[in-house]
Amino acid sequence: MASEKTDAITIRIVDFSESSCIATLFTRDFGKIGAMVKGARRPKSSFESAIDLLTISRIVFIHKSSDSLDLLTEAKLQRRFRAATRSLPHLYAGYYIAELLDTLTQTGDPHPDLFELARETLIQLDELQDPLSLVIRFELNLLRMIGQKPSFEKCTLCGGEISQQPRVSFGQLSGGVLCGKCRVGQSRVISMSWGVLEAMNLFSVCDTALPEVDPLVLGELRGVLNNYMANMMGRRPRMQKLLGMLGRPATIRDDALSLLRKTETRVSLMKDTTTTDDTDKDVLNDSTFSRNN
Repeated sequence: MASEKTDAITIRIVDFSESSCIATLFTRDFGKIGAMVKGARRPKSSFESAIDLLTISRIVFIHKSSDSLDLLTEAKLQRRFRAATRSLPHLYAGYYIAELLDTLTQTGDPHPDLFELARETLIQLDELQDPLSLVIRFELNLLRMIGQKPSFEKCTLCGGEISQQPRVSFGQLSGGVLCGKCRVGQSRVISMSWGVLEAMNLFSVCDTALPEVDPLVLGELRGVLNNYMANMMGRRPRMQKLLGMLGRPATIRDDALSLLRKTETRVSLMKDTTTTDDTDKDVLNDSTFSRNN
């Protein structure tokens, strides 16, 4: 069997034995593959860190024609996901991207454009860009590339234009916005603001800079996408419950500084209380001293 070469993102790792593991890789040319990595868990493995979760590597593997696992023979690290040591929100965003790639793509179905999108998103997360905006843009473009993009320009049932209005109906099961007539009788329909609809259009373009959107609109859009992804997948993504951290301080250092400021504030308040108590005692002693004299 001939060896194949391609670029890959490691999206899942499962221990197989004391020395080997099974890696799920999302590749540029072959889509998602499952590969046995023999000797990967040995202290001096030739794979080193090339197949750590979220790493981008150049791999060589033997492609099996049957349903058995492919065999990974070489892996050269191109980029490590360093945000894992600097920021929990960015780390969780990376894990969420890996989960979506693993769940929503088919084995052996190439998507070179999706590979580039995932690669670029991981690099931007590594550079500590806004994780909430990056995740939203990735989700919408992932859905577009696999043919599951929700309709937010025309009514998903009749195709009619949706006129601008304060609130718009969005069908989780029907897969997009609904006009007033089509809204009747539909289940799992939510109401979202017109600003969310505009934000969806902005984030659906992946080859431009991240749009600047009001945080309240981003929060509402996050809620819409949470429900849409859960309905489409038939379950809540495992990492979805941690997406609420994406709006918190960007780095572990910021988290530490925030905690330090809170501690300093508490100490300061305690000192103020102590000072006030001591002052009151001094005043009392002075007045007592005056009466005694």
